[in-house]
Amino acid sequence: MRILTSTTIAVSLSLSLISPSFAVSLVTNRADLKGNDSIDWSSLGKVLNPFNPNFADFLGFSFSGTSARGLGLDVDINPINPPITPPFVFKTAPIPQGIPTNFANGDFLLFTGLQFGPFPAPGNPGPISISFAQPVRAAGAQIAVDDEPNFVGTIKAFDINDNLLDSFNVNGTSSTALDNSAIFLGVKSALAEISRIEFSSNFNNRAIGINTLSIDNPAIPEPSLTMAILVMGSGLLCLKKRL
Repeated sequence: MRILTSTTIAVSLSLSLISPSFAVSLVTNRADLKGNDSIDWSSLGKVLNPFNPNFADFLGFSFSGTSARGLGLDVDINPINPPITPPFVFKTAPIPQGIPTNFANGDFLLFTGLQFGPFPAPGNPGPISISFAQPVRAAGAQIAVDDEPNFVGTIKAFDINDNLLDSFNVNGTSSTALDNSAIFLGVKSALAEISRIEFSSNFNNRAIGINTLSIDNPAIPEPSLTMAILVMGSGLLCLKKRL
């Protein structure tokens, strides 16, 4: 009984030492996310020219995409009725090459939709929900709110059973400065447990936009792991030749 108890304690202690944290943390800098994958929204194949809109260039309220490294994802945006448009992708740039925002010049933004004409423009507040084909360790993008210089941006992370892992709010600004000052909202975990994320703001009648989504995709081996596998393979090959 004494031996069994000691063994049980030892095993429990070992498991507690090797078990990674389940905590999800907020990331407000793209570099700190340490992403190894991404999706540029222009890869969807539809970019709207707001100065000469073509109905065929609007997106549905639900659509699918694929990251640069082959990860499938589904995007769902809260449906809304006309005169607010469906979602669309546009290029942020000086007029007439695009629409100026406070993202970086040349970024392509996934935008929830708005009513053209009025100012401030009524818009679809979202949220933008992004579900991953396989759980990821981290994901995030920059976000801004249309026609609102100050806002609170929210990102939520959910697990594979759609349980809320955590939610974070960050103060942000919107402008037409093309200065890459749009806030970055990301979530990160030690485990590949993030199956869905949501972007939204504190405004219930303004559109939101996000740029390239950065992802830490566990399906992509880390360089150190890849090197270790190569070294191990070479060692086994040499051993086989000796035998």
